[in-house]
Amino acid sequence: MTVALVLVSHSVRLAEGAAELAGQMAPDVVLQVGAGVPGGALGTSLDVVRDAVAAALRDADGAVVLTDLGSAVLTVESALELEGSWAGRVRLAQAPFVEGAVAAAVAAQQDRPLGEVALAAEAAAAQFGRGARGGARAADGPGGLEGGPGRVSARVVVRDPLGLHARPAALLARAVADLGVPVTVDGVDASSVLMLLQLGVRGGREVEVAAQGPGAEGAVREVVALIEGGLEG
Repeated sequence: MTVALVLVSHSVRLAEGAAELAGQMAPDVVLQVGAGVPGGALGTSLDVVRDAVAAALRDADGAVVLTDLGSAVLTVESALELEGSWAGRVRLAQAPFVEGAVAAAVAAQQDRPLGEVALAAEAAAAQFGRGARGGARAADGPGGLEGGPGRVSARVVVRDPLGLHARPAALLARAVADLGVPVTVDGVDASSVLMLLQLGVRGGREVEVAAQGPGAEGAVREVVALIEGGLEG
């Protein structure tokens, strides 16, 4: 199932900026902006929102809608009431606008179903608010694989001079999700782009990659290779 995102805001510039950021992390996801009112003033328009959702549904099987303020929520709810054919295909997520858009876009890029994309957006506030800086204690000794009972870890230097910024973090999160093995980077879930961003990893910093259970060693090796390769994509 393909899932699109619709960003509903009082400000066209705000919505377009959020769409640009999300699009950098999820280049294959359909992103529509339903913002402002005719004439360019701040506000929300029922017709603008309906057109944006309809456009999203022409290119995707479903759509997750994110809003910036309470009155935008009312506009979206009115549109959903008027368009009965959208039932089951559109989800209004109660999520932070920018962080939710990023998290939902990455989930949609991973081909997750509609409900999971909406949940990714709604979980963004909790994820971004966690005190993850510093992460877990790195494994002892430079390089190589370290392990405890069923746990494998390795240390690797982030080669990208800008560190784990938006696009590399999204590429890493998508790659980890595809592995099907839980992997952490400095103690946070490496399949979550928001958690990776919160680490604030800069270029040249050494991080710990760890996994546990079946497939852990192969997963750690693959993630280490991605980070060493600069996460180009």
